[in-house]
Amino acid sequence: MKQILTTLLLLFSLTLFAQTTVVTGPKKKQQTTAVDANKRKAEAEAAAKKRAAEETAAAKKKAEQAAASKKAEQTRQEKLRKDREEQARQEQLRREQAQREEQTRQEQARQEQLRREQAERERIEQEKRNALRWDESQKALCFNGMTYKMVYVQGGTFKMGATSEQGKDVWKDEKPTHAVTVNSYYIGQTEVTQALWQAVMGTNPSVLNGTTLPVENVSWNDCQTFIEKLNSMTGRTFRLPTEAEWEFASRGGNNSRGYKYSGSNYIDNVAWYTNNSNSKTHAVATKQANELGIYDMSGNVSEWSSDWYDSNYYKNSDSNNPRGAYTGSNRVYRGGDWLSSAGACRVSIRYYVTPDYRNRYLGLRLVLVP
Repeated sequence: MKQILTTLLLLFSLTLFAQTTVVTGPKKKQQTTAVDANKRKAEAEAAAKKRAAEETAAAKKKAEQAAASKKAEQTRQEKLRKDREEQARQEQLRREQAQREEQTRQEQARQEQLRREQAERERIEQEKRNALRWDESQKALCFNGMTYKMVYVQGGTFKMGATSEQGKDVWKDEKPTHAVTVNSYYIGQTEVTQALWQAVMGTNPSVLNGTTLPVENVSWNDCQTFIEKLNSMTGRTFRLPTEAEWEFASRGGNNSRGYKYSGSNYIDNVAWYTNNSNSKTHAVATKQANELGIYDMSGNVSEWSSDWYDSNYYKNSDSNNPRGAYTGSNRVYRGGDWLSSAGACRVSIRYYVTPDYRNRYLGLRLVLVP
């Protein structure tokens, strides 16, 4: 646009100059003056147009600068807005993450608390299971998930001593055969196991170890300590059987069929003894039970009784609930064991030894009076 205006002004000036060159004299002077005026006017107009153009250009430039500045400001403000929004979004994300982490922590804490509570319940349950107690409904001692059952023996009268089925190899202290009456009682279905002894005493004195094996290597005195502690733990009154109670139960009580051994005339059916024991004790209740459902009253381990020993006691024994001699230096044990011959496992045979004696063939069985 500016170039076009400049060209027009140049053409106009040349035209005026041509007109002035052909005028002479006064008229020429007059024409020259007019030309100069027109020239000045043209120059003034050109200058005015130039200024206008410059002003327009300046205004346009200013407007463009203002628009650019406004746009830049808008862009800056938009960026600030977006930055603030991003910061807010990131802050929200951080809060949400923190919230999730807190929820996770709380859930972990809750789960840990539940685990501890469950572990505590299980511990209490285990303690209940492990704690030795008397279960009246089962008529059994319960401990460590195991039971030691007692068998009810209805009282009755029987012939005690060297009855005919015992054969000709009876000993003198098994005579004379005599009638004895005993009251009702409970007796251990098995010999006291090592697990039960351990549960009461916290130790196991046995030479041949195994939780279901009968405890052995215990003296009569040891048995009294064991029973005293057992009674304290259960609130019951356990004791060793008298000779009469032991033999009545061994013979099968009122259900007796008159066997030589406890539960059979064939010892291998009911007893672990020297011919089949492989020189060791065996888990209780692995042979056939007798008529009352009692195990191992012949063989496995010999069993202490509560009585003092007297070789002549049968000659003057009480007929009702005899308790043995009033005094003595030896205690009676019965039943034979894994080292014994068949004849030494008969139901009437009697043994004796000092109360402090221990051996790997000697254990016990409990009695409980109703």
